[in-house]
Amino acid sequence: MIESVLDSVLGLYNYWVVIFLMMTGFYIVISRGNLIKKVIGLNIFQSSVFLMYITMGKVSGGSAPIVAEGVEVYSNPLPSVLILTAIVVGVATTAVALALVVRIREAYETIEEDEIQAQDGAR
Repeated sequence: MIESVLDSVLGLYNYWVVIFLMMTGFYIVISRGNLIKKVIGLNIFQSSVFLMYITMGKVSGGSAPIVAEGVEVYSNPLPSVLILTAIVVGVATTAVALALVVRIREAYETIEEDEIQAQDGAR
């Protein structure tokens, strides 16, 4: 009984990886004051979402959705297409975030969040 429950929980290792990456990215975003580290944390979080969608879209024994003789089970191509789009949007968002960090560095001479807030309070 316990072995079957343990096997079913450990058999979902991809979801455990998703949870680990998601919580790691979330922790980095909320615990770090460095803006570059926050962008990296957001990228780790985003990668976990990509992994979750890709693993959910996989059908065991499924084939590419091309009609052929003898093929009865097809994998859904939609999650992969959505993830390709999300990757492009993620790269663009990361580029904009890094450009903003560069501009903040030029204006405040720092990329530490608490120092930026202290300078804003002094103005």
